[in-house]
Amino acid sequence: MIRQEEVYKIGKIGKPHGVKGELTLFFDDDVFDRVEAEYLVLCVDGILVPFYMDDWRFKTGETALVKFTDIDTKEAASELTGCEVFFPKHLSDREEDDLTWDEIKGFEVVDANHGNIGNVVSIDESTVNVIMEVETAKGNIILVPANENLIKEVDLENRRIVVDLPDGLVDLNDID
Repeated sequence: MIRQEEVYKIGKIGKPHGVKGELTLFFDDDVFDRVEAEYLVLCVDGILVPFYMDDWRFKTGETALVKFTDIDTKEAASELTGCEVFFPKHLSDREEDDLTWDEIKGFEVVDANHGNIGNVVSIDESTVNVIMEVETAKGNIILVPANENLIKEVDLENRRIVVDLPDGLVDLNDID
């Protein structure tokens, strides 16, 4: 079984293209081209499933047409429309400094003064300052700026981010 922490999101499946099972892939990362991937991982009904590629080709700089093994009709392809697409981290050619924000979801956040704060559940990239939404043990959400001055260490192996937050930030956000 493929686990969420073993993959990272690279795009989403669009509508079928033609009648022979080809699909449009909207991608943010073309790693499948750079490392000559044999398969992509799709989230189907909440389960991560590997789909082997028979063929693919770029359509634009942000889309590709993909033909998956055993997906041979427009109807079969339609069932995958809207699925998020992931790529296995162990096959990626990226360096540690090239993490995407999506990849740190699920990381434990530990503050130098407060200890374990919680886990990253979401990332807000809608503003200039990226914000990590961290869920505490109480179920509250703490907003933690993803600022290089506050992040002291990113431990990929243990999926942990060590931060040194300003006094009061944790208490301000973690209200009962």
